[in-house]
Amino acid sequence: MLRDMFRLRLAKTSPYPMELEVSRASGSRIYDHLDRPYLDFISGIAVSIVGHRHPRVLEAVRDQLDRYWHTMVYGEHIQAPQVRLASLLAGFLGPSFEQVYLVNSGAEAIEGAMKLVKKVTGRRRLVSFRKAYHGGTHGALSLLGDETYKGPFRPLLPETFLLDYNDPQGLEFLDERVAGVFVESVQAEAGAVPADAVWFRALAQRCKEQGIALVVDEVQTGLGRCGTWFAYQAYGVEPDVVVMAKGLGGGLPIGAFAASAAWMQHLATNPMLGHLTTFGGNPVCAAGASAVLEVIRDENLITKSLQSGEIIRERVAFWSKQAGSALELSGKGLLLALNMGSGAKVQAMMQKCWSSGLLVDWFLFNEGCIRLAPPLNIAEEDLHLAMDLLHKAWKET
Repeated sequence: MLRDMFRLRLAKTSPYPMELEVSRASGSRIYDHLDRPYLDFISGIAVSIVGHRHPRVLEAVRDQLDRYWHTMVYGEHIQAPQVRLASLLAGFLGPSFEQVYLVNSGAEAIEGAMKLVKKVTGRRRLVSFRKAYHGGTHGALSLLGDETYKGPFRPLLPETFLLDYNDPQGLEFLDERVAGVFVESVQAEAGAVPADAVWFRALAQRCKEQGIALVVDEVQTGLGRCGTWFAYQAYGVEPDVVVMAKGLGGGLPIGAFAASAAWMQHLATNPMLGHLTTFGGNPVCAAGASAVLEVIRDENLITKSLQSGEIIRERVAFWSKQAGSALELSGKGLLLALNMGSGAKVQAMMQKCWSSGLLVDWFLFNEGCIRLAPPLNIAEEDLHLAMDLLHKAWKET
């Protein structure tokens, strides 16, 4: 009955939704309507970063629910959960990022960052990279790195340009006409492709020389998933704006972009209220997000993400040696992509995994890879169980 109503009443994002009927979720598992458990190796696309219903996050949310939910549009009332969250983020980002603007999602954070860099620089051009994903709103879609998903919705924003990721020659395009460059430290939807360190530093240097704002999109890669608080921090570059969402709320809808106080002031003047959001920084979501950050810090989950990622690499390398074939695994920390070679193999393997109680997924711009992105606090025994199920599905595929 519920599945019938789902099909009848809810708009779909694809012709073939998973249709897993969820009854509850806890830790690294999701349970269906028959109470069958599924190990979650997707994390809701990097969202459930500390697992489902972490006790500390749950406590923070319940406490805030008893106080107040919404009082005024973002930026007008002093709300303790917002101040606490912004202070925590500033500490993890470093002294250059004095202020945070809280929104509802990653796409909204990208939209805010687009407006900010245009306002600060007085320029119009925006540059991103092929196979990049920055969100589905019209502005964010203009930065998307694949014509399949943006073509049907044109016209989009003018003066947006695409370069090739990790290609030094493309940096020559960046000149005094460009307001901002939007880049992922690890291109998530391309199949977890890390930035080349030399190229990334050259990009940052070129932006600095040309007075271009460097905006790093950490929506999927941030908050410890790639082995540092933010993936760009492993490269020794200093962006002007950092965008985050997904794992920030641990399952609650919240996003943010951060910059210096001098830059952020541009959104408050000429005109006043130059950027607005009604529900951004919702106090219940902000309280949950602060708890998520504290769990990551206090439970040392950044180190754990690297350790868990290494276990996955070791397991895959062992399979590869046993089978006498080279299995490719790309990515960092717990944002990994297992290359199956074709979309057909990926789809077959995903079905086998789902049938055995393991949730895995694919990548938007790399249909030949399996997404491996469990919660950062997944227990080692669950990690090995998931890899056993994955191995079985791989052999059968």
